Amino acid sequence: MTTPPSITPRKARHVKRKHWALVAAATVLPLVASTGTAIADTPAAATPATGCAYTPAVPADNFKGIPVFDAKKAAKPYRATLRTSQGQISFEALTDKAPCTTFSFRFLAEHDYFDRSHCHRLTTQRIYVLQCGDPTGTGSGGPGYSFPDENLTGATYPAGTVAMANAGPNTNGSQFFFVWKDTKLSPAYTPFGRITGGLDVLQKIAAGGEDDQNNPGDGFPNLPVNIRNVKISAR
Repeated sequence: MTTPPSITPRKARHVKRKHWALVAAATVLPLVASTGTAIADTPAAATPATGCAYTPAVPADNFKGIPVFDAKKAAKPYRATLRTSQGQISFEALTDKAPCTTFSFRFLAEHDYFDRSHCHRLTTQRIYVLQCGDPTGTGSGGPGYSFPDENLTGATYPAGTVAMANAGPNTNGSQFFFVWKDTKLSPAYTPFGRITGGLDVLQKIAAGGEDDQNNPGDGFPNLPVNIRNVKISAR
């Protein structure tokens, strides 16, 4: 797959239409992430993580290197605060339940990977999420590596959940989603955070609606959500 160039939100909308034309026919309300990743509201198989390993993968957008897992650092609790154009969103990382995932998110945040990116997808029907983490803004970008699923046994997705988007079992990259209203998904998307502040910001974004460019209730948020920076702090 050719890595899309960095593009503005207006151009990103055009690219996403082309991308979604390929994906939407195969799935119902898919949430696309790296390399054609989809989160669908239909059951999906998932393979438990067999260990924390970061495997080189394409695409490699805004490449910051590949993290080397450090169990001691991974165990340290932290809070992530995203400063966005619509307000701050903070979450507590579930380092004890999803150490590989939270270590990757910390790595990317500390290397400014998410800075000056935007959340490219909002769903307002059936699946209630805001999806972010793609520096290309197309829904098909990724960090240059993938890693296994975690914390899936009995996973649920109530409002305030932060979880990974994926392209199938054990294909996590940089894209993630915030759940702004209780939603039902199959336990196939690693939950790795719990919102501690800014759920009202997400609900404001959702109330602003989206442009239906992918499907009814599924498109680019009408209130642009530009991530200015992500701060990691000790909990």
